[in-house]
Amino acid sequence: MPCCAKIDLLIFIYKSLAKITFSCKIGELIKNTYMATKNTEKAVKSEFAVIKTGGKQYLVRVGDIIDIEKLPEEAVKDNKISFDEVLLMNDEKSTRVGAPTVSGAKVSAELVKSFREKKVIVIKYKQKSRYFKKNGHRQPKMKIKITAIK
Repeated sequence: MPCCAKIDLLIFIYKSLAKITFSCKIGELIKNTYMATKNTEKAVKSEFAVIKTGGKQYLVRVGDIIDIEKLPEEAVKDNKISFDEVLLMNDEKSTRVGAPTVSGAKVSAELVKSFREKKVIVIKYKQKSRYFKKNGHRQPKMKIKITAIK
């Protein structure tokens, strides 16, 4: 058997194995996706809301723990926080979309902990002019747990 034929045979075997492995991975992916959707059907049907805080929007459900920008101390009373800026609210019966907010809707949460994120290094540099500035920044955050959607 010539050398080229051996190489061609090895390439063919390799491609066949790659196709089998690829199809197995696709099958696992489909199976995992199916199992995940099957297990989360209850979560999809449960009530949720979209709140706005710190210039960002968060999709929340009761029991979710999320990290948000730190709020002023006046907003936190006895480790309880309430969000009045609810952009969208969905209970199991209907969906209410605000224009811009849903009137009368309120999301309650409790403070789990306050912390600061990892340090971000900011460097300003200009070549040939001996200009080099290096600063660090740690963003203050809050971890909260959603207790009620009303």
